[in-house]
Amino acid sequence: MDDQPTLPLRRGWTTGACATAATRAAYGALVTGAFEDPVEIALPRGERPAFALAWQGRGGDWACAGVIKDAGDDPDVTHGALVTATLTRGRPGSGVVFRAGAGVGTVTRPGLPIAVGEPAINPVPRRLMTETVAELAARFGEAGDVVIEVAIPGGESLAQKTWNPRLGILGGLSVLGTTGVVVPFSCSAWIHSIHRGIDVARAAGLPHVAASTGSTSEVAVQRLYGLPDHALLDMGDFAGGLLKYLRRQPLPRLTIAGGFAKLAKLGQGFLDLHSGRSQVDFAWLAQRLAELGAAPERIAAARAANTAKQVLDLAAALPLADRVAAAARATALGVLDGCGTSVEILIIDRQGSIVGGAGDFGPRSAWSSGGPA
Repeated sequence: MDDQPTLPLRRGWTTGACATAATRAAYGALVTGAFEDPVEIALPRGERPAFALAWQGRGGDWACAGVIKDAGDDPDVTHGALVTATLTRGRPGSGVVFRAGAGVGTVTRPGLPIAVGEPAINPVPRRLMTETVAELAARFGEAGDVVIEVAIPGGESLAQKTWNPRLGILGGLSVLGTTGVVVPFSCSAWIHSIHRGIDVARAAGLPHVAASTGSTSEVAVQRLYGLPDHALLDMGDFAGGLLKYLRRQPLPRLTIAGGFAKLAKLGQGFLDLHSGRSQVDFAWLAQRLAELGAAPERIAAARAANTAKQVLDLAAALPLADRVAAAARATALGVLDGCGTSVEILIIDRQGSIVGGAGDFGPRSAWSSGGPA
């Protein structure tokens, strides 16, 4: 069969861009009685997308418009969600005031770019909405004193699939976006969430956070130390995104927990642990076995192995997981570069048991008992 050409992935629009478009249409209707449809907005990098209205309504002192979020080819949980903005006239001199409607969260913990008690509408979307109100107010001779209530129906349920509950954003989703554009399968949103998790942990004064490559590892490390949810960082494959930010914004203690293969790659020096961007080096693992005094036939079998688990099984009673954890810890400390963060590495098997580690913060007897001794 002939190879099919790879089509470029389609970009989409952030919730912030959608809220801005809805705001523009609603404010225009509040002032003139007519909805602009489609409604065009200006984004920070100069793009001028137009959005078709999916909803519009108007009363004596309010107007509401809504657009359907199109995230392009990105697997965004908010793709297809309705984003609405309801505008009412504000008190004279009040400027633009933001409120959280149904499905938009409220910030309850410090450390985020929005103050505690405020709607979870991030700074750039706030700026875009404020600027579009100011532009239209100048055009129509209005003062521009309005209340903007942003809503995402069903957002409270969708938010359970995001970091929001862990970050202390309760009641719904965040209205996000720095450029207004969603880049398909971008790593930036995940790394951004890691950074915000660190910010929240620092603001809360937490002495210890744990970053995990997956849910099994996260459950294991939380069980071990009894950490609160906002001390848990969903690192995934982005060890570099975690460590480089911590170097600038350090915390006292960091535990990195993950599977043997992922942390072997960290031990090899990789900071991106995704299978498409780094691979387990079986010769490297065989060399670690050799250092531990493994029999030559086991070393040869490790070099010829197909999976990291095969090599771990070949190690038998030899502390290969500890040796790999020590190498991973050395990589992490090298990135942190003396910032003062103490680092522990824990290797977790698929059953959630700790099979190796380095730089442990607690007694190793706790590993088998499931919690600190």
